[in-house]
Amino acid sequence: MFLTAPVLEKRVVSPMPNVPKWTPPLDPDALRHVLARVTAWSPLDVEAIFDDLDTTIGNQPPPEAATPALVERLRTHLTRLSTIAEADAKFPPTDEIAQLVERGRSMQDARLPADHQQAVGMARCMAFVASDLVEKLIEGRYIKDVA
Repeated sequence: MFLTAPVLEKRVVSPMPNVPKWTPPLDPDALRHVLARVTAWSPLDVEAIFDDLDTTIGNQPPPEAATPALVERLRTHLTRLSTIAEADAKFPPTDEIAQLVERGRSMQDARLPADHQQAVGMARCMAFVASDLVEKLIEGRYIKDVA
């Protein structure tokens, strides 16, 4: 006859029985959204911003063929800089930064003029706002200057 050992029931005893079970702060769809945003994120390239500002505000107007792409990059720069300026509700932007953000927003949705000179004028207005905004964000230590 074979003797078998009795089966012992394994019980997990919580060291703190009154502590509720942890639940994740986001549901699976929200976590996928966060993952997609983090995966698509790219660091702010301050040097590229300065390059576009130089191209726009420099001695020579930007070439006609390059102007639409330049305006789109300036829109992107203004959007990203504005987002950085307003990112932390605990530290709201200064009045000066807030005014620059608002000026930039008013230009972001404007249509690109068909006339090249007007398009260059629009690009330069956007570039001056972006230049002032990036300068203030560097001074306020929202972002780092190009090393």
